[in-house]
Amino acid sequence: MNYLLAMAPQQGQGGGSMVSTLIMFGAIFAIFYFMIIRPQQKKQKEKEAMLNSLKKGDKIVTTGGMYGTIAGIDDKTVLIDVGNNIKIKFDRSAINVLAQPGKESKADAKK
Repeated sequence: MNYLLAMAPQQGQGGGSMVSTLIMFGAIFAIFYFMIIRPQQKKQKEKEAMLNSLKKGDKIVTTGGMYGTIAGIDDKTVLIDVGNNIKIKFDRSAINVLAQPGKESKADAKK
């Protein structure tokens, strides 16, 4: 019985440490939100907007690093012309970035 009384929390102890613990967890969550979650959500929205704005004739780069021009576009797939009239069908999500209109790739510069 004395053992149970020794294990019981004493009055006046732990009140301040509980508040500081909650504040610490809140601070850690805020750091994770602003450093990891929020930027990831913003990046996802930007990629979604880019994928929705694709049109025929856009120069793109796939996630595998393949450069090409959009020859056709469907709801979920994109037909990409990679040169010499070679066309490959990719999933829309495989497109990584739009090539900047002002910049030409080295292959385009040689033509």
